[in-house]
Amino acid sequence: MRTIKALVYDSKSYTQEAFENTEHDGIEFTYVDTKLNKHTVKLAKDYDTIVTFVNDDLGEEVIEKLIDQGKKAVFLRCSGYNNVDLKKAKGKIDFYRVPNYSPYAIGEFTFALLLTSMRRTHKAYNRTREFNFSLEGFVGIDLQGKTIGVIGTGRIGRVVIDIANGFKMNVLAYDPYQKEKNGPIKYVSLNELIKKSDIITLHCPLTKKTEHMIDKKAIDKMKKGVVIINTSRGGLIDSKALLKGIESRKVSSACLDVYEEEADIFYEDRSNHILNDETLRDLISMPNVIVTSHQAFLTKEALNNIAMTTISNIRRYFSGDPDEDNHTL
Repeated sequence: MRTIKALVYDSKSYTQEAFENTEHDGIEFTYVDTKLNKHTVKLAKDYDTIVTFVNDDLGEEVIEKLIDQGKKAVFLRCSGYNNVDLKKAKGKIDFYRVPNYSPYAIGEFTFALLLTSMRRTHKAYNRTREFNFSLEGFVGIDLQGKTIGVIGTGRIGRVVIDIANGFKMNVLAYDPYQKEKNGPIKYVSLNELIKKSDIITLHCPLTKKTEHMIDKKAIDKMKKGVVIINTSRGGLIDSKALLKGIESRKVSSACLDVYEEEADIFYEDRSNHILNDETLRDLISMPNVIVTSHQAFLTKEALNNIAMTTISNIRRYFSGDPDEDNHTL
């Protein structure tokens, strides 16, 4: 079989390292750090296929240009595909993803954010580096006995539930596609979860039905002092409504690894630029908000699994035996 030429968009040093350290005979990867959009799609012209990431633009206009280039398949090195216009692509371009790279990476990071927020360890670190050993302002809360609401009980949600059980928390779960009716997970309606949870954590895909599922109406129903965590997709939360919930003291803390307008911001060094997104600026400025730059997935194990599955998806597709379990359509 001839060598397959693949262009990897939005590639960082850790991306390239994982792909190059994974056996990929027969596939020649070229790496660019630019994101895929209507302007950069022209870079893919002389390649057999492309490999994309979460914030690459795979909307109608980009897909049209990929079709014009003769592309038949695109390979996503992520599990979500909310950035893909599947309607436009159907019957013209196939998309293959990595549905399971490491639920532990994201589940563990969820609790890293929660514990950091609850126990102020990030502030303690900065304070002691200035030889300030005061404990003022560091009073936290125990997680034991608190009610955590887990929205989405796929692989990641279940890891989060396992960890929560280890902390002896009360777990409520919501998933419209729940498999167990009377299993160990206590399923409730979304409305009940929102009303009863001390902590709410999101682990579901972004779809038309889930977009802004946490909005002003949802926040109004929540307990005063609720903690909201999002390590899934930014669009699940109405950011402006969240900001107002924080300002009104209804939300006591927010931990955000994702943001709904992150595409042109996250994964890049913006330290020497003025951030034009006023809502994100305000959220970052809040003392009870932690924002990280979509890094929950970033472990060696996850990166290696992403590389292995993507390479397998490419090989199988071009050999005529595509992995239908990883097919998005």
